[in-house]
Amino acid sequence: MQQETKRGTLVVLSGPSGTGKGTVCGVVRNHLGDAVRYSISATTRKPRTGEEHGREYFFFTKEEFETLRDQNGFLEWAQVYDNYYGTPRAFVEEVLASGKDCILEIDPQGALQVRKATDEAVLVFIAPPSLEELRSRLTGRGTESAEEVEKRLSCAESELAYRDKYDYIIINDDVETAAAKMEAILLAEKCRSARNLDLK
Repeated sequence: MQQETKRGTLVVLSGPSGTGKGTVCGVVRNHLGDAVRYSISATTRKPRTGEEHGREYFFFTKEEFETLRDQNGFLEWAQVYDNYYGTPRAFVEEVLASGKDCILEIDPQGALQVRKATDEAVLVFIAPPSLEELRSRLTGRGTESAEEVEKRLSCAESELAYRDKYDYIIINDDVETAAAKMEAILLAEKCRSARNLDLK
């Protein structure tokens, strides 16, 4: 008898800019391959050159977005200036139902919306070893002015205040170690008793 596909894990990932969220996820995906998917957000902004619907974003009109929002079609959503952004519930459900893990990278306010929308969400916070180390990383990138670095550090302090709302905190002082911890979390979640009570 063929074994039923085990549902994937929804991981909601947050952390200040410069903590290496994308780098850590890249290492995890290199290790786990197609077993992990990134969530794709929906937006009402116009596609930029080279962007495709369903690849970088799902591009909706404002009316389409509002209709889906009113039908509870988003795990979370927000208005940023004149545009809407959100996480389509149907896309995440499709990924999880296929047995793949789905990583949603989002800010703490969005993460808490997802927690309210589904009890499946596993919240993981990627933190820097210290704010001084984060300052050093942001300055070292050379992509932001001193004013922008200070602004990002201020945002980082605000985001760090939410870390007690998360299930797991990973201190990213070494990318490979941080990625190994993320993979360990994915494995541990698959071993939860609630996910294995249907064993015959």
